[in-house]
Amino acid sequence: MAKGRNVLTTGDVARICNVAPRTVSKWFDSGQLKGYRIPGSKDRRIPLSELIRFMKANNMPTDALAAGKIRVLVLDSDEHSGNGLLDALRDRGGYDVLVARNGFEAGAAAQKFSPHVVLINLLTNSIDAHAICTSIRANEDLAAIKILALANALGSQEAVALMHKGFDGYVSNPSDAGEIIRKIEEATAIIY
Repeated sequence: MAKGRNVLTTGDVARICNVAPRTVSKWFDSGQLKGYRIPGSKDRRIPLSELIRFMKANNMPTDALAAGKIRVLVLDSDEHSGNGLLDALRDRGGYDVLVARNGFEAGAAAQKFSPHVVLINLLTNSIDAHAICTSIRANEDLAAIKILALANALGSQEAVALMHKGFDGYVSNPSDAGEIIRKIEEATAIIY
């Protein structure tokens, strides 16, 4: 499986899980494994994040996945908080994490690292979060990325404004690694 590939065929899933393609089709048809059908075809497609969720829920080893971990890009110009978050997400969440310090690094990382989730620290003034969010949303290749804001206790109007700007959610307590992990899990859980 190529690095950065976010959608898999039933054949890909069968090879990863070491089962017959028909077994994967049964999982899909019964609703255990979420995904979608190609319009005008019977072909099924399974998002990588859904396969990871399915494998974890069924205690299947994810070793066979070339990209067996959810990739998280943290955009934080504060070195101390960025590195602390990197350590917490790797240790407690089991994610593949990369930290970018500015918009330029974030753009390069989004292309090469192909994250599933981008966390943008809104508490640092040196990052234009709106421009980064707009840039990600404008790029068709990056459209599946979930963008979460790290902010302190937002009011309901501020939260709605973030969603209108293209964010998928926010974390109201950026120092709580457990809350951040919950939000990442919610953002990457695909429900059809």
